[in-house]
Amino acid sequence: LCILVSFFLGFCINLLLSQTPEHILAQTNNKTQILCELQKEHAGVYWYRWSQERQNFEFLVFSSSSGKATYGANLSKDKFRVNGMSSRTSYSLHISHLHASDNGTYYCSVSQSSQLLLGSGTQLGVVDVLPLPQKTTQAPTSKKPVWCVTKRNAASKKG
Repeated sequence: LCILVSFFLGFCINLLLSQTPEHILAQTNNKTQILCELQKEHAGVYWYRWSQERQNFEFLVFSSSSGKATYGANLSKDKFRVNGMSSRTSYSLHISHLHASDNGTYYCSVSQSSQLLLGSGTQLGVVDVLPLPQKTTQAPTSKKPVWCVTKRNAASKKG
């Protein structure tokens, strides 16, 4: 059973192919990873990147279920690496040496019935400095006793 959500540049987005996390904010020169979970075994997983800035959909790497990787044009093995789990239904894309040019939405994909089914997508943002976590301020706790009025007491009072 294949549930198709929408049609995007000739690819089908499929709910049965999930990715985590949905969003990543990472620092320049660091590394990150994206996990792709498949409902069943396939011959391998493709990884693509949609760049909003460049308005292009780029093939990154194909990793076969046997572990052999085929890379897109001008892409380095040092930059992208795919690990397959023993179950052959989980794959992780590792991206190293992050730079602003890595910004985009990453999709894992499998081939099924002459279609490429896309995962849910992971949006990656690369920044020079990560924002500081927001401090949450709590109101001071009051030491005064709290008085409650029940509906019965309030209704019995007259005037």
